[in-house]
Amino acid sequence: MYNERVLEHYHNPKNVGEIKNADGVGIYMSGSCGDITKFWIKVDQEKIIDAKYMTQGCAASIACGSALTELIKNKTIDEALKLTKNDLLTVLEGLPEPKVHCSMLADDALKDAIRDYLTRNNLPVPKELVKKHEELMPQIRELEKKGYLLI
Repeated sequence: MYNERVLEHYHNPKNVGEIKNADGVGIYMSGSCGDITKFWIKVDQEKIIDAKYMTQGCAASIACGSALTELIKNKTIDEALKLTKNDLLTVLEGLPEPKVHCSMLADDALKDAIRDYLTRNNLPVPKELVKKHEELMPQIRELEKKGYLLI
């Protein structure tokens, strides 16, 4: 089902964990499967110097988080914002069609961490990032109220 590149990132995921004193933290949840990914980024002079993630999800979600942390290191914030799920799918050499949404999950969690970084630093935040964050937060808060551990 999965190619060797995806399986490598799944069996030996890179950059799992959190960054203490992160400059940006983001979370995203898939409405279709319930997977959750959280991203932490460390930024120096507008360049992402470190990235870590944690996922509660399937093999594809784990592989996507791992590959994306590798892809964004040493990229500027603007470069990271321009990345798409297709860039991630290229790095992973594809995913089975039913798992393509996992690439969007990782990308959305990263973009939420960038939104957090920009907000903390009083920098302009793209409207679409604010909108996605505002749409998701009621669901996240509801799960937290019910006692679910969200990474």
